[in-house]
Amino acid sequence: MFEQISESFRLAVSKIRFVDDEKALKNALDVLKKALLKADVHHKVTKDLLTAIENDLKNTGVGQKNFLDSIKLNLTNVLTAPGNQGFVYAGLPPTIVLMVGLQGSGKTTTTVKLANYLKLRKKKVLIAACDLQRLAAVEQLRQLCEANEVDLFFIENENNPVKVASAALTKAKNGLYDVILVDTAGRLAIDETLMREIKTVKETIKPHEIFYVADAMSGQDGVKSAASFNEALNITGVILSKFDSDSKGGVAISIAKQLEIPLRFVGIGEKVNDLESFIPDRIVSRIMGEGDLATLVEKTSMVIDEKEAKRLNQKIKKGQFNFNDFLDQMESVKKLGSMKSLIGMIPGLSNVANQIKDIDLDNSKEILHIRAMINSMTLKERENPELLNNSRKRRLAAGSGLSQIEVNRFLKQFENASKLAKKFSGKGGAKGLANMLSQANIKHPV
Repeated sequence: MFEQISESFRLAVSKIRFVDDEKALKNALDVLKKALLKADVHHKVTKDLLTAIENDLKNTGVGQKNFLDSIKLNLTNVLTAPGNQGFVYAGLPPTIVLMVGLQGSGKTTTTVKLANYLKLRKKKVLIAACDLQRLAAVEQLRQLCEANEVDLFFIENENNPVKVASAALTKAKNGLYDVILVDTAGRLAIDETLMREIKTVKETIKPHEIFYVADAMSGQDGVKSAASFNEALNITGVILSKFDSDSKGGVAISIAKQLEIPLRFVGIGEKVNDLESFIPDRIVSRIMGEGDLATLVEKTSMVIDEKEAKRLNQKIKKGQFNFNDFLDQMESVKKLGSMKSLIGMIPGLSNVANQIKDIDLDNSKEILHIRAMINSMTLKERENPELLNNSRKRRLAAGSGLSQIEVNRFLKQFENASKLAKKFSGKGGAKGLANMLSQANIKHPV
């Protein structure tokens, strides 16, 4: 996220090397101005941000640290619009969320992503299929919900979204659901029919939240569309979809500052797990190259059960980590979302994350071969890798479409990784890693 802006900040900071160098400050601000405008940030928002930074440095003095501190403070202020952050539950369930947006913005996919996000947090979620305008919209939603084990409510051959929304809300209340997400129709452009329809749905179900899904690649057009929806519906938050495809990030800054509507979530990939809450100070920390351990810990805790983690750590200590454990951990890692995003949350590794190609744990050729190899093993072989002699390895090679050399290479890598994990587990495991990161005392990697 914000790769272009983040890179520009690093370039701007490099312009300032000495304290009280006014010429260096002017050069740095010029670099920032060009970068922000190129990233599709509104010209007035850009001007206000640069003025605030310049005023700060007049009081504190010009210097690299002061410059960085001012960028961090003022960018956080810009991205912090009045309203809630993340997801806020109603006092009395179900929490009713109306999902709105233009056709093609990724609204339906984002609705399922949000349902999955809530499901990982042990919430019972129902999606109401009220997009009855777009051909096959209900079928698309049905397939997505079925693939991700999310409950869906729809009425066959019904063309009145108000009836569907009302009936879905009744089911959500009777079924003791925590949250109901109402997916409404979009259009290629804003029109009176669209707004009238959504307003009627809103008046009927009285949602606690109205989330507008904006395409991160839409630039200032996305800001204008969000403004129109806000004027008609008083939206309570924005979800930016396709943020992984947009290295600019200007639309996020413009929506927060110009419209004063809080950004609540961002879609950072195509997978259902690639949705993150938008917490301004954490996002700014990533832009500045300082990582985001808070979000990383939060995501991990949602997926990895504490008791299971302790059990696994004991197995690792005893050198008993086997292929069944390996497959289980691969499934857990998939739920964490984009590997590129996870690496970017680790302090000091944002530059590395920008340079690597993301790992697809479903379709990677290497991962598929590993899965085929493990699936070719007997239950005893999975639990005890030491049983794998040459004849068994030949069988695995034949079963997975690999050569015996490739099988031997993987088994050796697995053995080495197990030894390394055993050694690491004796130093406090995950707690030891957290201590190492905190002791590193990484400051302003920009």
